[in-house]
Amino acid sequence: MIKVVKFGGSSLASAGQFAKVGEIIRGDKNRKYVVPSAPGKRNSKDTKVTDMLYECYEKAEAEQDFKPQLRKIKERFNNIINGLNMKLSLDEEFKIIASNFSEKAGRDYAASRGEYLNGIIMSKYLGYEFIDAAEVIRFDKNGEFDGETTNKILSERLKKSETAVIPGFYGAKEDGTVVTFSRGGSDITGSIVAKACRADMYENWTDVSGCLVADPRIVDNPKPIKVITYRELRELAYMGASVLHEDAVFPVRKAGIPINIRNTNAPEDEGTLIVESTCQPSKYTITGVAGKKGFVAVNVEKDMMNTEIGFGRKVLEAFEVNGISFEHMPSGIDTMTIFVHQEEFAGKEQQVLSAIHRLAEPDVIDLEGDLALIAVVGRGMKSTRGTAGRIFSALSHANVNVKMIDQGSSELNIIIGVTNNDFETAIKAIYDIFVETQL
Repeated sequence: MIKVVKFGGSSLASAGQFAKVGEIIRGDKNRKYVVPSAPGKRNSKDTKVTDMLYECYEKAEAEQDFKPQLRKIKERFNNIINGLNMKLSLDEEFKIIASNFSEKAGRDYAASRGEYLNGIIMSKYLGYEFIDAAEVIRFDKNGEFDGETTNKILSERLKKSETAVIPGFYGAKEDGTVVTFSRGGSDITGSIVAKACRADMYENWTDVSGCLVADPRIVDNPKPIKVITYRELRELAYMGASVLHEDAVFPVRKAGIPINIRNTNAPEDEGTLIVESTCQPSKYTITGVAGKKGFVAVNVEKDMMNTEIGFGRKVLEAFEVNGISFEHMPSGIDTMTIFVHQEEFAGKEQQVLSAIHRLAEPDVIDLEGDLALIAVVGRGMKSTRGTAGRIFSALSHANVNVKMIDQGSSELNIIIGVTNNDFETAIKAIYDIFVETQL
């Protein structure tokens, strides 16, 4: 069995955290490939090493003395090395970094050095081989990730390494120019490595014990999700749940590799298993509830709308020509409502309304702003009667007025529209009815 393990910045912020990570990796001989992030914050007032590197490079770019800042960064890494009682010197590495900063090697190069140096420390600490991500993660000449070439190079390289550390967050073009991932960071690298070595499991270690049914900033101590499918995860992430970025999921999803979200500070917790499909029923009818504020509902009315061929296309064209994408579009016989991001819509409001009048000739257009959309997601909803009724009941008891409800044909999710002011109350009410009371 092969496991790829990725550790986030908080998991590697100090020598103490490094020691925990070492125990976790050594505790399972199947954890063969390790993807580390740069050291994160040690406490709330601390600064991430990546941010320190950005600040340092900005001084270099401005022809200012950046050496004192670089010494602080070196001190962070030396604290980890000394705290682990390791015999390792990064002097030569920092000389190279200083030289490259002076020659203005680029912001991506600067930002990547945190992962690079942490990778060197991790490889020495574990006795694993170090593989520089710049040698195996390939970007094309436009700076776009080249998945096909990367998979070919990385697969061949990993065949020669029984155990290895591959830093996250960056790769390089063919000419060696370092490029970082814009979103998802080290999570993406871990996913790419898992695909390349055809891993049985991709473990993503962070500072939380997996995904939660609801946002802990809204619901006190929400229950953890034990198993979630990629489709459910995508629905929840799209509606604002902070889990894994879509780019970090795609490589392993395509390869059918499950992801296990685990907690470095509570390694005994099972965490959340993210899978392609499962016959395991979820503990609750819903898998999760998430949402976003800041939407506008554009209500368009016209008598006999249902008999006018192409009416919907004409309305949507008004948004398209103004560069606005829509989120949801519930409709009736003589009405259709388009939900769009308020921030995106506000500056082009009158242009869109004029375009709708010109293209579709509606009877009435009405706008309602300051709305929130909430997604109730769960594979268990399909086989459970009365889910929508329970949502309405819960919201009614909480005195929340429902502005819109929209259910997809897959029955995997139900979208509810409420006012921004009712957003938190609605989330709590839905969580309570499905998780706390489980009526």
